[in-house]
Amino acid sequence: MRVSDGEHAMTGELFNSTMQGPVVSPEGVHFSLYSEHASGVELCLFESDTAVETRRIHLDRHPDHLWTGWVPGLKPGCRYGYRVYGPYAPEQGHRFNPSKVVADPYARLLGQRPTWNRRWHSVAHDLAQEPDSKLPPDGTDNALHAPLCRVVDTAFDWQDDAPPNIPWGQTILYETHVKGFTKQHPDVAPALRGTYAGLAADAAIRHLQSLGVTAVELLPIHQGAEEQRLLAGHLTNYWNYNTLLFFAPELRLAAGSDPIREFKEMVRRLHQAGLEVILDVVYNHTVEGDARGPTLAFKGIDNRTYYTLDATNPARYENFTGCGNTLNFAHPQVRRLALDSLRYWVTDMHVDGFRFDLGVVLGRGDDGFDPQAPFFEAVREDPVLSKVKLIAEPWDLGPDGYQVAGFPHGWSEWNDQYRQTARRFWLGAPEHIGLVARRLSGSGDMHQPQERAPQASINYVTCHDGFTLQDLVSYQRKHNEANNERNQDGNNDNASCNHGIEGATRRADVQQRRTRHMKNLMATLLLSLGTPMLSGGDELRRTQRGNNNAYCQDNALSWYDWHLDDNKIDFLDFTRQLIAFRKRHPVFQRDRFLQGTLDAGTGLKDVAWLKPDGAEMEEADWDDADGHVLGCLLAAPAPQENRLQHSGSLLILMNAGDAEGAWRLPEWDAPGGWQRAFDTGSVENPPATPILPEQPYLLTPHSLAVLEWK
Repeated sequence: MRVSDGEHAMTGELFNSTMQGPVVSPEGVHFSLYSEHASGVELCLFESDTAVETRRIHLDRHPDHLWTGWVPGLKPGCRYGYRVYGPYAPEQGHRFNPSKVVADPYARLLGQRPTWNRRWHSVAHDLAQEPDSKLPPDGTDNALHAPLCRVVDTAFDWQDDAPPNIPWGQTILYETHVKGFTKQHPDVAPALRGTYAGLAADAAIRHLQSLGVTAVELLPIHQGAEEQRLLAGHLTNYWNYNTLLFFAPELRLAAGSDPIREFKEMVRRLHQAGLEVILDVVYNHTVEGDARGPTLAFKGIDNRTYYTLDATNPARYENFTGCGNTLNFAHPQVRRLALDSLRYWVTDMHVDGFRFDLGVVLGRGDDGFDPQAPFFEAVREDPVLSKVKLIAEPWDLGPDGYQVAGFPHGWSEWNDQYRQTARRFWLGAPEHIGLVARRLSGSGDMHQPQERAPQASINYVTCHDGFTLQDLVSYQRKHNEANNERNQDGNNDNASCNHGIEGATRRADVQQRRTRHMKNLMATLLLSLGTPMLSGGDELRRTQRGNNNAYCQDNALSWYDWHLDDNKIDFLDFTRQLIAFRKRHPVFQRDRFLQGTLDAGTGLKDVAWLKPDGAEMEEADWDDADGHVLGCLLAAPAPQENRLQHSGSLLILMNAGDAEGAWRLPEWDAPGGWQRAFDTGSVENPPATPILPEQPYLLTPHSLAVLEWK
């Protein structure tokens, strides 16, 4: 249940995005702020580097609930905030408190890094004791510690910048943290490490290009704020899934004093290298938390508009995010804020797409999740947003919160079922072979009924949240003690395997088994239909020493280690070769699902699932709970439309069991023969050599091989 009123307040015809936030002109600055329930709004100007107000200006109210004011002669560089007047009546959903200077939701930049202070809070007492407390708000002025915004000139010469426009079928995502990627990189200048400029450095771009990925998906770079709980434990919100401002780049990720310019220069450099930039964005909740959280922006501007409140007790927040509050996408102002923010990052900052954290919130209304919700319809009809990449994390913590394959056409989605199936198959947990085949072939069981392409499935084995690939094969259980939560945070269901020893070891046999399983998982990911996403640093065998929830670890536990030994170099080379192999074979770029369709001219099927004896899988074989082997024969598409050819066809052999397997290879009356491309069971990966068809191919336990017809 939620409180949702004021739906009449705004329509697309009435609303113009240029009417909100500061608009700079040579003559001065025009300010505007939306608040439906306020009784008054004051613009507070801080025209020096001190936190002393130099002017307060009363804003005028307009019928569309915009409060506006014009300040002639004001120049970029000035800091500002708002004092918003109205009732402090939590039982009605209102939390106005003019003693707190609040940030402008449309600000392009924060004026200083926000450091938690008790004056951020409007609640002077512990609401854990009295959750329905009617005590008056804290009246202490917060100007000295307020999250002041800065008026900025965002002009920038983009030169000849153009989006790479990588087709979905060719897209390979690389999820990374801006800071963690280069913080310890020896070939990046020390002053630039861990920043936007560091990610744009030659050494960083060389690595991405040599790896072969096509897009960087950056963990949140919107301006956040720190949490008292973490600061008390000498920790920080490193992942930054705690947004304060949706238009402003995070200050702490900038090397210099102009984060906007630095971010734009980074994007321009990545585009020049042929790399797209995808932002992980968090429009589902804000840093303000629940009733005990700080008053920094939305809570003090118009709490009832911006947040989803409990209809039976509006003093309480609906918490579909696990972070204390949920933004109210049933209200047009919240949708407009998100849409304007997204357009800004595309048109002004030139990013190429977005990954939406807890994306189900975007489609929530009074009746739950709706794939035709107003926000999705607005995106579909938008001439800017409809052309960029849109990726959903298709779940939240609310009712019916799991919506994999439930998002509209034009969206792709993280596929956690792919992750779990791949892990369980290779690391020994029960999983029947039929699920493995479905995930390898693009998860058509989920997406094809919705008439969506294989690329709608974002396939991943690891991501920022959970074990790294190295830790997945090195730890049986999580080790999150450094997070100061008694190891109770993070997922307990990891489908991991330590191969006999928990954590790091020098035992060569254990290291060899771990390497083989890492190669099996990486190969499975890059040889599956759908859109692969690598978790940054996995190619370097990055470890978090068993921490599967390192959200608060802004230290070497999270930063990439660029000092590579022979084992790390070998795995990096293997990953590069796999990506190059995927790019060479158009079968992995299909925009239609595999059907087992027969080409009568060649006798080939687009896919055939094989048993070790060479026969095709039968119905009973798919439900074999003890099945550990699977062969996938992928016929190569011919230049002629809807035709198949022998040359370039692939045979993927998978053996997750404990016994060696002898595979009978398909014999074709066609020029060429089978050659080995990869075999994770080999200590070395030798150059391709012909394989005699009359001899069975021996596949060692827990290994994967790829053969190509040449």
